[in-house]
Amino acid sequence: MHRRFEVIPGAQAQVDWGNEAKILAHMGIPKVYSFHMTLSYSRDPFCCFTTGQDLQTFFDCHRRAFAHFGGVPMTLVYDRTKTVFRCHVAPGEAVPLHPEAVGFAGHYDFDVLAAYRPTGKGRVERQVLIVRDHVLSGRSFSSVEEMDAAFTAWVPQRRAQAHRAHQQIIGERAARDHVALKPLPETPYLVAERHLWPVGKDCLVAFGGNLYSVPARKVRPRQLVEIRATKSQVMLHSTVADNSGVTLLATHPRAIGRGVRIVEEAHWDGLPTGKGRRTTTGDDLPRPRPERPPGEQTGPLQALLHRAAATRIEVGRRPLSVYDELTGTRPFTTRPSTRETS
Repeated sequence: MHRRFEVIPGAQAQVDWGNEAKILAHMGIPKVYSFHMTLSYSRDPFCCFTTGQDLQTFFDCHRRAFAHFGGVPMTLVYDRTKTVFRCHVAPGEAVPLHPEAVGFAGHYDFDVLAAYRPTGKGRVERQVLIVRDHVLSGRSFSSVEEMDAAFTAWVPQRRAQAHRAHQQIIGERAARDHVALKPLPETPYLVAERHLWPVGKDCLVAFGGNLYSVPARKVRPRQLVEIRATKSQVMLHSTVADNSGVTLLATHPRAIGRGVRIVEEAHWDGLPTGKGRRTTTGDDLPRPRPERPPGEQTGPLQALLHRAAATRIEVGRRPLSVYDELTGTRPFTTRPSTRETS
């Protein structure tokens, strides 16, 4: 049992993913996902299709949805997606948010709500099935852009229908929803992957199977730097700001593929190149030191270090009775046997 809820215009939107499986497998794209955002008051839908569910793609879909609606709702409802919530907690406890989700929500000024049961965001889950049945079913596509265009062409048809729940035209309620939305900020929020990684002895930082350079005069080997990567560029920051309060070390375009090395030559200024090393024709090379004859070995230590020379050291030989006289002990003698005395 649960309590049914209603919202006012512009108060809430619900977000969910849909798995469209291998709809583009014939084009060499293994998986396609659909991102959905539905305004809870009017059920006005938004949908776009992607080939991944990573952090940057997730919030890029948010920006596209806000542009589609012309504003930002006061709250967004999610399920337990890892791109928003860091871990699962028991009902009633505070849900820890992903740092990028906190920054994104603060930039666009909306609150994040966690649905503890499927019925908490049933409006967007129903929209996933509607888009699948009315936009994708029975059709073939060659790209995600073509799928996006198919949804955009279907939206006016959807807005002209009366919703079975509120019995009103979706487009009329959507107009009230759009007016109540918060305005979009002047600049979009830049979502980036963040990692800590050490600098190599060659002033290069490894990320995503590629190498990116940092200034040699500002780092030291094995120093940890922060990597902030977007889809188009990689920014390398120091963990400690310099005297002017700046942490940015370098900015590079993000490499495509793996095994790419992106180096700015100015970053290697001050490092030895080997061009100033002296060369010679070989005539003025220093002559090797002549070896000493075996008889010129000086001292017993050097003689012992060479086994051949050690064998030629003369050792004095004396009877054991000499040591007995020096120590005042009785020399060891054997007792004659009984057979001999008899």
